[in-house]
Amino acid sequence: MTELPHIVLKRAYHLRKDSLLIVFKYNEYLMSLAKQTGKIRWSPSKKAWYCDFSEQHLKMVKQIYKTHAKIIEENSVYRPLKSSTSPYKRTGRIISDENKNIIRQYVTYLKGKCYSQSTIKTYFTFIADFFEYVDAIPIDELTNRDVEKFIEDVFVPRRYSISTYRQYISAMKQFVCFYTSTKIDNLALTRPKSSRFLPTVLSIEEVIEILRSTKNLKHRAILALIYSAGLRISELINLELRHIDVDRRQITIRNAKGRKDRNVILAKSFIPVLNNYLNTYRPKVYFTEGKIGKKYSPESIRAFLKRSCQIAKIAKHVTPHTLRHSYATHLLENGIDLRYIQELLGHAKPETTMIYTHVAKKDLLQIESPLDFALKTIMKTKQINSKRLSQNH
Repeated sequence: MTELPHIVLKRAYHLRKDSLLIVFKYNEYLMSLAKQTGKIRWSPSKKAWYCDFSEQHLKMVKQIYKTHAKIIEENSVYRPLKSSTSPYKRTGRIISDENKNIIRQYVTYLKGKCYSQSTIKTYFTFIADFFEYVDAIPIDELTNRDVEKFIEDVFVPRRYSISTYRQYISAMKQFVCFYTSTKIDNLALTRPKSSRFLPTVLSIEEVIEILRSTKNLKHRAILALIYSAGLRISELINLELRHIDVDRRQITIRNAKGRKDRNVILAKSFIPVLNNYLNTYRPKVYFTEGKIGKKYSPESIRAFLKRSCQIAKIAKHVTPHTLRHSYATHLLENGIDLRYIQELLGHAKPETTMIYTHVAKKDLLQIESPLDFALKTIMKTKQINSKRLSQNH
């Protein structure tokens, strides 16, 4: 008799609420039961399904799974959570009403400059944190030293990355352009040089093994499309069905990074997978959809990709963007010109695409290591000497 899967019930704070966590290993049937309730949701941060805690919800969960799994209840389920385990609650930034109004005007200014919603949100967060830090100083009196002090006292202790530092400087530069009365010198605000790490690249065999290890048809279709078309994860999530032209074997990416459209190739080998996926799941608007026709979450894609890599026994740190890097590198190794790769990837600058020349192995393998050359020379000398000795005898 097949052993039933295990489900562990825990009680914990989640999203500032007393929650019931339902933890089990990946199981599509158990997941479908959770989704059917309409009350149980997936938490990427907790790596578990959850709902608000109550006696009624606890009974509901036990009733749903009692014949499908072995339920293990932790002792904490029946104990009220201690106040010491309550989550950190932010009390809100302490900013004067006058400064709050300036920040609102700054956001409106950014919208007028047609910045993306994510960039506006990032810049708003940086400026609001900065205003809280310098709240006692009149804005007109702010100097470059105040900007530096904020970095020293806030960024350094929080161990923010170089890219975050660069974003903050960009936010400040735009603020100085918007509010010209400060004593901050825009030209003196310099961004640190960005780190130039070589991207992780999978071999073609590793990509195929990941796809083989992805048993769920929807998940396999998502990963195959990201790799075969070199898509960013945001482009995959926002891709609408009407922008996939099977007859012309073309996908149109609308409003991608930098507010640009571009066309990419729809791989011949992907079309059977696409048809199978569409006939099985029948998405309405987007290529891949979550609950009730909504966009799929990037956290879900990262989670099942990680799971597939574990099954495929690939030790490299693999993300959806790794598939894009691999796509570009494999194109280069197959002799595709960098200019075409730049167009397919949607890069604004050729320098961005040039990084793949450092990881493409086709030309690198043709370069002989000095050690190999030295050993060949020694072996050749030995062969010549051996031949001479045999001739003399």
